[in-house]
Amino acid sequence: MLERLDPDPEYWEGKRGACVGVFQQVIADDERPEALAEILNLLNSTTNPQVEYLTSVMKKWCNEKGIDVM
Repeated sequence: MLERLDPDPEYWEGKRGACVGVFQQVIADDERPEALAEILNLLNSTTNPQVEYLTSVMKKWCNEKGIDVM
């Protein structure tokens, strides 16, 4: 919400860091894979151009592991 109200780049950096952190936890089996669906939805609500790269990496990993996130 803050990111939409105020275009401060720190909000995007925080959101990106949190999403990547959850992705790392899923890879390490510390978080359930279903959490990636929530992360992808959160990222898709962002207009930052880096979103496309992040989501493509996550989706590719999920496809390789046979995890359905969509």
